[in-house]
Amino acid sequence: MQRFLFLTIFEKMKNMRVHFIAVGGSAMHNLAIALKKKGMTVTGSDDEIFEPSKTRLKNYGLLPKEMGWQPEMITNEIDVIILGMHARKDNPELLRAQEMGLKIYSYPEFLFEHAKNKKRVVIGGSHGKTTITAMIMHVLKAQNQDFDYLVGSKLKDFEVMASLTEDAEIMIFEGDEYLSSPIDLRPKFHWYKPHIALLSGIAWDHMNVFPDFDNYLLQFKTFIDLIEQNGYLVYNYFDENLNRLVQKKREDITLFPYYLPEYEIRNDTTSIVFQSKKYPLLVFGKHNLMNLNGARLVCNQLGIDDEAFYQSIQSFQGTANRLELIAEKSNSKMFKDFAHAPSKLNATINAVREQYPNHQIVACFELHTFSSLNATFLDQYEHSMDQADVAMVYFNPHALEMKRLPMLEKDQIKKAFQRDDLIVFDDDRKMVERLKKLNRQERVFLMMSSGNFNGIKIKELANELL
Repeated sequence: MQRFLFLTIFEKMKNMRVHFIAVGGSAMHNLAIALKKKGMTVTGSDDEIFEPSKTRLKNYGLLPKEMGWQPEMITNEIDVIILGMHARKDNPELLRAQEMGLKIYSYPEFLFEHAKNKKRVVIGGSHGKTTITAMIMHVLKAQNQDFDYLVGSKLKDFEVMASLTEDAEIMIFEGDEYLSSPIDLRPKFHWYKPHIALLSGIAWDHMNVFPDFDNYLLQFKTFIDLIEQNGYLVYNYFDENLNRLVQKKREDITLFPYYLPEYEIRNDTTSIVFQSKKYPLLVFGKHNLMNLNGARLVCNQLGIDDEAFYQSIQSFQGTANRLELIAEKSNSKMFKDFAHAPSKLNATINAVREQYPNHQIVACFELHTFSSLNATFLDQYEHSMDQADVAMVYFNPHALEMKRLPMLEKDQIKKAFQRDDLIVFDDDRKMVERLKKLNRQERVFLMMSSGNFNGIKIKELANELL
């Protein structure tokens, strides 16, 4: 019955009606747009929707007329409910859909049903998966290969961050380890069962879901176990946790470790050096060079040789919020980055330090996620901002209240980061004032958060600072 339902969906899309509960999520809103573009009738609801989801949904006529849950929208005319993780188990729309016996899917389950008969490529790991996925997509597009995809960040040259077609033989997934939905507590990437998998590294995250590192590690072991028979696993050789996992690998999958490629930096430009030839890049940082090498090995398995890969990757400009250049003037610059976990924070600052060795680095970091705002997790940030000349940490007391966490003390944060000169703010206005007082000559400002610094307009701030 389930298989018949999905055959019906993808054969008769124009006659189907799909409702999204919690439509404002990063992947959810992109999937909603993709299905509307395929001809489905799409509706959605949410109790709050932030940018850029809000504007993008509005542009496609999918923004709910009013915020909040509206169980009266759930009727027998709906063919499929897609449930987002932002909703709760007692969501009134969900309860009504369950009462009516409507078919309810998490978005990873829905995507897997679509991709059952395709070659599935899944990019997982605690860090870098968005960038690696984007690199693979960029190269495939440059090489005129057709593919379906799901990626979690806005990419240049891609209108929507999800695409579902009948003809493409490949689907590229960004494989998030977070939970599928409030009624499906398995990690999203456990759904996809890849033929080609990549793991970029394992660093404990999402402590509200995975209470200790062993539990978190188990999710990646399970992911490896779910690779299709005779499949391929590309993995970061320098990650100790991954190396331990792959020692226990199945005999029916092929391993491809990846390393840091040969490179050089001249005049603020990083170039890959391959067979005595240089390929200048628009991205930089050792973590991005590692990401690039992993993407290359995946593309090799999809029929793209190294020369074609390096030619194509030169024009890759990165993804939104991943070391994204916001503004530059004279010899100063501002970047913003999604860094929030300790390993990501350290890698991002180190990348800027290596690329701009003669600049003063001003790093501003917002504690925003459940893990980062949790006192028991804070020690994981030890020495993660050491490479910055000026280091600032901001947290919003309201975020702690919303997450029902105990209030943090500034000295507690300083001690966790193991940096005596760390400047800690609980007021974004005071942080901005402090930034404006700095000498602005030959500086790189680095704004790092998975949030938005309580609504700070980064581009306006960059224009003022530079």
